[in-house]
Amino acid sequence: MLADKKVAVIGTGTMGRSIVAGLVASGKVRRGGVVATARTRASAGKAASELGVKCTLDNAAAAAGADIVLLCVKPRDAAKVAAELKDAVRGGRRTLVVSIAAGVSTGTLEEGLGGRVPVVRAMPNTPCLIGKGMTVLSKGSRATDRDVAMAREIFLPLGRVLELEEKHMDTVTGLSASGPAFMYIIIESLADGGVMRGLPRQVATELVAQMTLGAAEMVLATGRHPASLKDDVTTPAGCTIAGILALEDGRIRSVLARGVETAARVAGELGR
Repeated sequence: MLADKKVAVIGTGTMGRSIVAGLVASGKVRRGGVVATARTRASAGKAASELGVKCTLDNAAAAAGADIVLLCVKPRDAAKVAAELKDAVRGGRRTLVVSIAAGVSTGTLEEGLGGRVPVVRAMPNTPCLIGKGMTVLSKGSRATDRDVAMAREIFLPLGRVLELEEKHMDTVTGLSASGPAFMYIIIESLADGGVMRGLPRQVATELVAQMTLGAAEMVLATGRHPASLKDDVTTPAGCTIAGILALEDGRIRSVLARGVETAARVAGELGR
């Protein structure tokens, strides 16, 4: 689906570089079919060297003639950059724009691009860096199922992909995109408990990280509710239930849920 497509990646920050690297490594696109952009000559040179693709400072030039434009800029810059690309993406060919800008609606981007350009909104997360990410897609008013399928092909090398209605995207941002940071705090805190009991820091961190990975895989592989899996571990009068009650004393459930709620609310304000 992507083999003969020209892809422009506007912005080579962490996620922009991850997407380019994943696409090229997967063989889904030709290295010569990808052009990226950066803010400075130094960052453009670095991106070109690391990724092995052409990198320029000119967003419009990169987008001209592209079949797919990946908008990987900060939310506050998304509308302005979309307007800059207006003429470049309204040429003879049909150009799909895929945006990863948190909090920026497809409607806002469609307006900036001139109203006739198909837009798919995507929300990946940082584990995409190692091919273990989660990306959620939502199509704008002019995007088709084929456009979504094209976007899916872009992100599949980076991990799991699913599609949701756009009304859920701010919550997805607060949960899936912000979530890794929440999990790092949890991993660090659990490791602290191991250190307090005498484990070396590196050992405690490795134990927690692998345990977290295994627990997550159990949820995905079995399809069982997390509460059911938890019950498998909590034997009567055992150490696990004692530890859980200590966590509940600290209102761990409501604190984590409120963290997602707050992050989602702020995500919705980023593009305004």
